[in-house]
Amino acid sequence: MVTTPQEVALLDVRKALAMFRKLNVPILGIVENMSYFIAPDTGRRYGIFGEGGGQRVADEFGVPLLGQIPLEMQTREGGDAGVPVTVGHPDSAQAEAFRSIASAAVARVQAVAGLKLPDLR
Repeated sequence: MVTTPQEVALLDVRKALAMFRKLNVPILGIVENMSYFIAPDTGRRYGIFGEGGGQRVADEFGVPLLGQIPLEMQTREGGDAGVPVTVGHPDSAQAEAFRSIASAAVARVQAVAGLKLPDLR
């Protein structure tokens, strides 16, 4: 499940998680998008949409928080240009977040399904 940290988004995720539980659909975990913004001029971190919402819902439903993706201009710019941030800016915080989440998702699939999949790093 993907969410942003603000409460209105978390309400939707809670409803979806409850529905998937009733249907016995396994949940790999929570990804929190737009988790924070680091001002490029000052380095100061801002929780524009709130903080910790993804972790709270993950804890509430007993699923892992797979990762938090920061809000950065490079992802939008790369999307507009057709160049993923992991290619255009591989050393950025967002690229690292995406790689980390991919690895966490693979590990979770292995745990949930009993599979042995290759490490993506």
